Amino acid sequence: MPKMGESIQEGKVLRWTKKVGDKIQKDETILEISTDKVDSEIPSPVGGILAKIIVPENDTVPVGTVIAMIETDVAAKIDPSSPTPAPSRREERPTEDSVASSPSMVTTALAPPQSVSSRRSNGQRFYSPLVRTIAKKEGVSATELDQVHGTGAQGRVTKHDLMSYLGRRGAQPAPASGVRLDFSIQRLDEKELLRKYPAPKYQIVSMDNVQQKMAEHMVRSVHTSPHVQAIDEIDMTPIVNIRAHHSDDFEKKEGFKLTYTPFFCVAVVQALKEFPIVNSSLEGDKIIMKRSVNLGMAVAAPSGLIVPNIKNAEELSFIGLARAVNDIAVRTRNKKLKPEEIQDGTFTITNYGIFGNIIGIPIINQPQVAILGIGAIKKRPVVITDQEGNDMIGIRSMSYFTLSFDHRILDGAIGGQFLAKVKSNLQNMDFNSVK
Repeated sequence: MPKMGESIQEGKVLRWTKKVGDKIQKDETILEISTDKVDSEIPSPVGGILAKIIVPENDTVPVGTVIAMIETDVAAKIDPSSPTPAPSRREERPTEDSVASSPSMVTTALAPPQSVSSRRSNGQRFYSPLVRTIAKKEGVSATELDQVHGTGAQGRVTKHDLMSYLGRRGAQPAPASGVRLDFSIQRLDEKELLRKYPAPKYQIVSMDNVQQKMAEHMVRSVHTSPHVQAIDEIDMTPIVNIRAHHSDDFEKKEGFKLTYTPFFCVAVVQALKEFPIVNSSLEGDKIIMKRSVNLGMAVAAPSGLIVPNIKNAEELSFIGLARAVNDIAVRTRNKKLKPEEIQDGTFTITNYGIFGNIIGIPIINQPQVAILGIGAIKKRPVVITDQEGNDMIGIRSMSYFTLSFDHRILDGAIGGQFLAKVKSNLQNMDFNSVK
């Protein structure tokens, strides 16, 4: 199981795109996995024949676990009609010794070698990164962890061992920093639900891994930040005209359509430079000011909403931002995102206007302190004041922007001023000066 990011400790096999006996080219997609960050297609590290699938679909295993074996000697004969059956969840995974005893096989441990042996010992016991992460989250000390009975190889403590121990442990002591809240999604017995909601009147669909993590993230955000919203209407007519005028030439030159998103990005980045506290995060009583703008964009992916971010957006020109926006959108929908691209964001834009919604109240993407929601651009009759001070009715392309911000460190004045700056940037944008 590849290590898809520093904070990733386990992965779930969603689908094997190849079956035992199939020939595989190097870098050809061999399976899809899901982590708590993103779904990804995994390429084969070598060419050969898929000799054995060790971890079946829908199984979740720690990073570094051997999940398949590829025969790199193409002269070797493998009978596809009698493939080695994949083990069930309860079967013990092969040990590193048993893998090493097959010299003609190359394991698809799609991670740096050190990730397989990445263990930290307390005394004579070894604990996987996943077990250590759970222990830290649940407040289990090293001494207490040493007392947990292990059923894994050589008596190692598995995730199941630790979760069973926590179930028997009862009430958990609160850590020194305060009360520990559990935001995890409750797992229910499907058989019980089927009795309560029988087919065909009802259909029960399990949340996938990304949906579960998103739900937990949103609940945690609402419990963490006191959300306050500011809403303003913005005259997008200048941007609409700029886009209409330059759209054809832009597409011929760049190879993709000019959307409104790069304009939003430019306006936001410029505003963040003037109000850097909006580009911060809060840890305890300390405000962490971010020197770079890692601009997140909520993108509708096949598995749900994902928020990749453009690193160092403040260093990019309009064209650079447009290219980055298009690249991220395409790779998100094709499951080609890298885990680091959805980490370390500093501010997020969510454009629910693409679905025709005019107003929304977005939830902050923790640990950020604000998120900007963009409504649909609609033509409306509005009052216009000319240079002589005369009022008249005109048809303008208008949009409602909503800023949700963390009231622990951003008050109404800062939130309102930041949103006003974004508005001013858009209404007074000169395309020739930003492109």
